[in-house]
Amino acid sequence: MSEPEEEPRRASARRWMSPDFLSELFSNPLDPGYADAAARRAKEGPPTGWRHGSRRVAAVIVAGLIGLLFAVAYRQTVADEPRRSQARADLVTQIKQRQDATDNLRNQADGLRDAVARERDAALGGDEAAQRRDVEAATGLRRVTGDGLVVRLADAPDADEKADENDLGRIFDRDLQLVTNALWASGAEAIAINDQRLTATSTIRKAGGAILVDFRPVTSPYEIRVIGPRDLEDRFADTAAAALMRKVADGEHIGFDTRRQDDLNLPAATEPQLNYATRPTPASATPTPGVTSSSPSGGG
Repeated sequence: MSEPEEEPRRASARRWMSPDFLSELFSNPLDPGYADAAARRAKEGPPTGWRHGSRRVAAVIVAGLIGLLFAVAYRQTVADEPRRSQARADLVTQIKQRQDATDNLRNQADGLRDAVARERDAALGGDEAAQRRDVEAATGLRRVTGDGLVVRLADAPDADEKADENDLGRIFDRDLQLVTNALWASGAEAIAINDQRLTATSTIRKAGGAILVDFRPVTSPYEIRVIGPRDLEDRFADTAAAALMRKVADGEHIGFDTRRQDDLNLPAATEPQLNYATRPTPASATPTPGVTSSSPSGGG
């Protein structure tokens, strides 16, 4: 065999015998250092004497430090708990005081408004005063009395035990919106949620974990008192909102029931602060003092 033919064969053999690192990785995944350590341990046996004792002492010290850290953290948490509880209690007290003050001011405002209404009715006369009373009753700015319907919604009995605010066992703001809209569509003339009278500008929305009606918090159970026609209960029972609430009540165990009631007394709503759009004043066409117009002078 000639020399030129032998050289390609030797090169091919060297390429075929070169190591395949991927195959080596899968066939022998253990690092050589670990293999040497395992062989040495098998030959010499487990560590004894001071080496074995030092490892045990180090483990005990580490466990002791971890336990000490947990004990200090627990002690600090227990020491801070009275301050947190006191701060929470003070905050709750302040909220109740502010609510009581707001309720007192609202009662005073209602009394003054009633006095102004009596004086106004006396000054207007019979027909004009009656027409104004009807308008105020329809818009929610006057107390009204009449027969109607009471719709009661309440959270499920175990809702307070769950921290999830999106739990289906709770009453949401959209539930109150759905029910009140269905009541309006069924012929309701006046509606109040937990003594919060609804008007054309009323809002029902959620803020954090609370439901606000005209920025006033309401809590479960939610009692919706409605003044309307005699067949209001039957009309409302046939709505999609009532069917949905019955389904949720069966599945999630929320409270939902309706009952007719005579001589309902609904309070007046707080008089809304209305904003009016105005047309801007047009810019003045008077020329600015000190500025005169000049005309081109003729030449020639």
